Amino acid sequence: MFEEDYKRRFVFGCDFGTSDYKYGPISLGERPRVMENRGYFPEKSMVAEMLGGGREVVVGDEVTHFLGSGQDLTSRLVYPMRDGIIGAGDEKSWKVIRELLLKSLSEFKPGGIGFKGYYVVASLSAVAPLYMYEKFFSFLDEMAGEGLVHSSTLIPQPLAVAIAHKQTSCVVVESGHGNTQVAPISKAPIRGAVVALNRGGSEANMITAEILKDTGYGDLAKEEKVVRRVKERLGLLPLDLDRAISFARSNKEAVRGIYHIEGTRIRIDLGDYSWARFLIGEIVFNPAHEVFQSYYRRGMPRPSDIRVGDTVFYGMMDMAETVISSVEKCPVELQPLLYSHIILSGGNFCWTAPANLKGVACDSQAKLNHMLREKGIENASVVLSPEPQFAVWRGCIVYGYALPHSYEWSWERMEGWLHHKG
Repeated sequence: MFEEDYKRRFVFGCDFGTSDYKYGPISLGERPRVMENRGYFPEKSMVAEMLGGGREVVVGDEVTHFLGSGQDLTSRLVYPMRDGIIGAGDEKSWKVIRELLLKSLSEFKPGGIGFKGYYVVASLSAVAPLYMYEKFFSFLDEMAGEGLVHSSTLIPQPLAVAIAHKQTSCVVVESGHGNTQVAPISKAPIRGAVVALNRGGSEANMITAEILKDTGYGDLAKEEKVVRRVKERLGLLPLDLDRAISFARSNKEAVRGIYHIEGTRIRIDLGDYSWARFLIGEIVFNPAHEVFQSYYRRGMPRPSDIRVGDTVFYGMMDMAETVISSVEKCPVELQPLLYSHIILSGGNFCWTAPANLKGVACDSQAKLNHMLREKGIENASVVLSPEPQFAVWRGCIVYGYALPHSYEWSWERMEGWLHHKG
């Protein structure tokens, strides 16, 4: 009983998204803390001068201090989870992950006597290979020796979302910065039916950058954080792209996109090109629409099919076809139940429609419902997770709270607690 009480007080969730790392203990309540899922490898002399030496990789807010240093960011700034999978030999990415774990756990280490380490629940992509589980457990075992970890377990991100929603049979569509996972769940993820897309928020960023170039803001298009802010402030998701563009060209002021960057004198005004705001959301759902062909011809990367290990990440498959493809890999008897519970999760689904554009712009659940109906799926029920960027973390906390201390990790079931010696 003591172990159960202790566990419930010290559950710690870790959600390794492609862009952001969400983390924190159960005591935070509804919202985790967030830091970017990236690390910077400075020159050793810079570390000695600015950080007192010793650390090979810098994570968290400190990364910002190095970005204007004139160093080659492509080799020094590492985003380890771009595809949700880290190569077994990708030493830099693994060093970033270890540092993120260490920093986040140390940030919440309580003082006083009686703390024996956290019960850590870390979530990984549904397509993460076995060696990633082994590597994470090895890091957590190291940190047990530092008094930070008592026990740990790993859980696929879509399953964490299903747990947060208390659904045992559903389809989870988890979309972050770098990729999208569609995972049917019946008590556990049906791994043979998971379909992955090589597409996420990064594609919306790319089209946003092209729009900025076309409207005279080419210098701003080079700054990733500025592009992301413009995407979030000005991007729109159309219910039907052709109708939305037609409406925008006939009602220019209704859709005019203006954004003032806080703390600066920079004011972005898309003017007559404001119809392109609808492209920002559309490319996430259907990059094959003919309107994008001119951008691809001009050099914007076309989302491509890639193979990472044994998993194929599709580039151009639209979102509705991806869901249908995933569900149709499941038993026919189960398919109606899966269509009746489709859960959208991840920051890439955070689209809203201004009141004056109702019926032209929409949110993610209306968009996917519309696309599924066009493909003959009439009875689908799509819901958007509340604060979708935090759904996985919440699922980690719920799972850790409910999973009994005595339920030990099994490599066959891929569930349970791994108890560390410390």
